[in-house]
Amino acid sequence: MKSDVIHIANDGTGIAEALKQTEAVAVFKSLSPKDSIHLMLLAEEMTGMVKALTGELTAQYWIETEGNVFQLHLCTNTAMNSDKREKLLAVSTSGKNSTKGFMAKVKSAFEAAIGSMEKGYADAVGLGVVESGGNIGFSEWTLTQYKQNAKDEDWDELERSIVAKLADEVKVSINGSNVEMIIEKRI
Repeated sequence: MKSDVIHIANDGTGIAEALKQTEAVAVFKSLSPKDSIHLMLLAEEMTGMVKALTGELTAQYWIETEGNVFQLHLCTNTAMNSDKREKLLAVSTSGKNSTKGFMAKVKSAFEAAIGSMEKGYADAVGLGVVESGGNIGFSEWTLTQYKQNAKDEDWDELERSIVAKLADEVKVSINGSNVEMIIEKRI
């Protein structure tokens, strides 16, 4: 099953509708109160991250379910380059992207996917890069890979993160100009 696709923007437009859609999916799938809350928390974290992104951004949000697997999708199409990204980050007080906490790292991976298709920056935030003919064709960051490579200080962040505790997998990927985040929860 695929839910309705909700258009959201980083000005907050569509976030309430995305959360209502998540609640509707939980009701439709007859989830327990605990499982419904977990799904809502994951949706809140995901949509809250969109609001924190810089620049003009519109994205599509939906949920796909198959059996007991729920996938929350956030997808955007971008033609942004690293120069645009640098100009956007220059507006911030520090002039750089702040990555404190686990969801901030996920946000950084998503921003890297949106703001730069260049290998050097993508590698710096842990995105795997495959190049073809000088173009970046696909890149992906996953929670599973992050956990495998986590240092001691990263484990502290993981232990405090709602998403890291509740999600079975988180993926941020680039495919051409499409950037997608998927949070997967098995219930």
